[in-house]
Amino acid sequence: MNIQAMMQQAQKLQREIIKKKEEVEGKLFPGKYEWVEVVFNGKKEIQSIKINKDVINAEDKEILEDMITLAIKDSLKKVDEEMNKAMGQYSSLNGLM
Repeated sequence: MNIQAMMQQAQKLQREIIKKKEEVEGKLFPGKYEWVEVVFNGKKEIQSIKINKDVINAEDKEILEDMITLAIKDSLKKVDEEMNKAMGQYSSLNGLM
């Protein structure tokens, strides 16, 4: 196999990987445990949190859901920042990842 054929095969594989990744990123993934339900997208971004209204005061329900959502977003942002900081030395290899 020549270099040009190998490059074409690698580019085809890269396009397939990108397509599959985008498909997963576009999906929603609900998770439920007892009285809490969360939904993330395929990018691991929180979409919603629902708390069973029977376990807390109805007036506090929306505020609590929003606070939990924001806390999760803050935590995930810190993970991303730390990963970027740790992987910064490899940024020139970004096209290979």
